[in-house]
Amino acid sequence: MAEPYYITTAINYPNGRPHIGHAYEGIAADVIARFQRLQGRDVRFQTGTDEHGLKMARKAEEQGRTPRELADEMAGHFREMDERLNISFDRFIRTVEPDHHSASQAIWQRMEEAGDLYLDRYEGWYSVRDEAYYDESELKEGEGGEKLSPQDTPVEWTVEESWFFRLSQYQEPLLELLKSPGFLEPASRRNEMIAFVEQGLRDLSVSRTSFDWGVRVPGSDNHVMYVWVDALTNYLTGLGYPDDTENMAKFWPADLHLIGKDIVRFHTIYWPAFLMSAKLPLPKKVFGHGFLLNKGQKESKSLGNVTDPLSLADQFGVDALRYFLIREVSFGKDGSYSPEAIVERANGELGNAFGNLAQRTLGFMAKNLDGHLPEIHGHTEADTELFEVVDKAISKDVPQAFEDLALQQAVELWLQAVFACNAYIDAEAPWALRKTDPDRMETVLATLYICIAQLATAIQPVIPASTRKLLDMMGVPEDCRTYAGIRSHWYSPLAESGFQIEKPSPLFPRLELPEAEEGA
Repeated sequence: MAEPYYITTAINYPNGRPHIGHAYEGIAADVIARFQRLQGRDVRFQTGTDEHGLKMARKAEEQGRTPRELADEMAGHFREMDERLNISFDRFIRTVEPDHHSASQAIWQRMEEAGDLYLDRYEGWYSVRDEAYYDESELKEGEGGEKLSPQDTPVEWTVEESWFFRLSQYQEPLLELLKSPGFLEPASRRNEMIAFVEQGLRDLSVSRTSFDWGVRVPGSDNHVMYVWVDALTNYLTGLGYPDDTENMAKFWPADLHLIGKDIVRFHTIYWPAFLMSAKLPLPKKVFGHGFLLNKGQKESKSLGNVTDPLSLADQFGVDALRYFLIREVSFGKDGSYSPEAIVERANGELGNAFGNLAQRTLGFMAKNLDGHLPEIHGHTEADTELFEVVDKAISKDVPQAFEDLALQQAVELWLQAVFACNAYIDAEAPWALRKTDPDRMETVLATLYICIAQLATAIQPVIPASTRKLLDMMGVPEDCRTYAGIRSHWYSPLAESGFQIEKPSPLFPRLELPEAEEGA
């Protein structure tokens, strides 16, 4: 039985509607989850919304409503985004849910029992936008001498009674963890965090008394937990913590926390320290991906440059958007997007390279063989070479790249195999063989049919709806639609069953830029 696999996204902060950056993380996590399922693993995939904290309380106050009313509305938009972008989560968690409050209070009590919490007074700089505390040495100077966080967000001086977590006691174990191979990737993030810890860790303020929108601290009802204590615990809540559930036993520790690079500190310093204190196993890997930039800038509600991912999906199609985001950006680095780039990738690679390959092959069979699958009359060296190229891609190169979280490279390797199929069909010219050598024509078409099905199976994590449509059209059995299954002996039984394909419709209709974009 294959090992279970637990993957999480960061839970999104819903003080506004989702933007393309939220969609990017959700789609990337979905690609990884779908890939692991194709490998036969029992996958648990969690996403959701982080609904507490001062930022939510202030936004709701600005709008003249309660934080819960704001949270209910905005969480709905995030769930809709996930559902419409075909993100195959198993749990969409909301931090307002009762089971999450119970889990957060349980981990708090375990940290208290460990002697790692004490009551004191907090005086220091706080960024409401980041929901983060910053040392004076970390601040930048903005216009007019304004103090800014390392993320260029405003900070304000805060003074209040607070519970503190003895983070300083975990400096050496955290350094050891951060230096261990594979825990934090990419390497640039790991080096940043090692440098941060080596500067020395101060104890962390983990409760607030100046507002009440959050999880109550057990035994201190006038305190609510610092939003990150509550937020990070969601990864346990979704498995049933603190109860000894089947999911906790099967899926914890998490295999992968997939997060943005701006919240790496919380996930690789604070979160492991909380877990060490609570005597719980640590996650196996944290991956801090880059930002998706809009004309060189990070998408931000405060900057007003937010792009609605659902409008892009409506305009270009869900799979075209998914393909572009994975294909365009080297995973772990920042990347940019534009409507022009989405159209270029979708038309050039999905449409012309793969879609046209399938259209030409299946359309030719529907017209010239009445949709029957052709017989194989002995393979030539050219056929064998193509099978070897495609098999290497689908059995080794593409899966290994997905496993290594090299998502862009996985698509590139897949595309090289698609190009090989196009070179083969052009060289073998089945339309010419129809008159000169019908048996050879059938073998060429059968070779292409098998390779197209294999390539469609391999790229399922990225474009799941389009590949399902194609594999359904081709009659590929459901149990063969895995990396191992599609290499099995499925073609001849299907051909001998009398299966017929119908004239195919284009998988990836040509995209056009809207008129307003063409002159941009």
